[in-house]
Amino acid sequence: MTTTDAAIPVEPTPAVAAARRTLAVEADGLRLLADSLNGAFTAAIETLAAVKGRVIISGMGKSGHVARKIAATLASTGTPSFFVHPAEASHGDLGMVTEDDAVVALSNSGETPELSDIVAYTRRFAIPLIGMTSRGDSSLALASDHALVLPPALEACPLGLAPTTSTTMMLALGDALAVALLERSGFTAADFRKFHPGGKLGKRLLKVADIMHRTDELPLVSPDTPMSEAVLVMSGRGFGSLGIVDGDGTLIGIVTDGDLRRHMAPDLLSQTAGAIMTANPMVVAPTQLAAEAMQIMNARKITIFFVVEDGRPVGILHIHDLLRAGVA
Repeated sequence: MTTTDAAIPVEPTPAVAAARRTLAVEADGLRLLADSLNGAFTAAIETLAAVKGRVIISGMGKSGHVARKIAATLASTGTPSFFVHPAEASHGDLGMVTEDDAVVALSNSGETPELSDIVAYTRRFAIPLIGMTSRGDSSLALASDHALVLPPALEACPLGLAPTTSTTMMLALGDALAVALLERSGFTAADFRKFHPGGKLGKRLLKVADIMHRTDELPLVSPDTPMSEAVLVMSGRGFGSLGIVDGDGTLIGIVTDGDLRRHMAPDLLSQTAGAIMTANPMVVAPTQLAAEAMQIMNARKITIFFVVEDGRPVGILHIHDLLRAGVA
């Protein structure tokens, strides 16, 4: 194919056309959902934020699959939550729901019979109930303390039968609840990392303090130390760098392999570390993200940082430490 041929628009295949139509219909549904949010959503957030126990999510069929994902998203963003199957709830799992909890029940029709027992249980014990449904006049909506009613929207299924747009809106509404609660509580990246220690995400949220070498490993000397001694300290630690600290323990400079090469002369070893050092070196804080330290290293073409707190070195971080930790 020539460059000219590649520029000519090609008619989409039937599969691509169906996919685009599906996504367009669902995108329209999400826009309608965003515009429909009102005081009921705000009230639901206030209710969920006040819960002392857990947020219980329940639903049947496709709504149940969406409910499981919402529960997982809430739990990972600072709102303790888990899924309870409505049919299992009727056979003993209601014992998982306490008076300190709140229940979010999902049903597109609002008439799912399997939800009746868990709904009745919340009413009996005054447990907050938030209903998520497409019908404001349904049994679920009328029984709920706060009803989150999905706006009328076409299902993307051409038969109008398979839950598609409706489940997409439910899923997005669950995400909206999670994010609103996250922002309300001041949930931070550090909090997020507590629940995501594994995988690439956990690596991205590592802090410098998690992987740095600690104080007892630091190569440190005073500025009046002869280079004949300083080089031995530098070599013994194996970092290719030496920190220079004043009488108060404040880092005032560093000596690197590069500094040694630049000052290479017959009198090098008779000079002091203070005469050779690079003053006011770039440092990082132990609370900084390791990924941020990696980005600075790449941008500045350096391989090592002293980690400083209140002006005093508390650690040292080498690019190899970041690579071993999977931060890249």
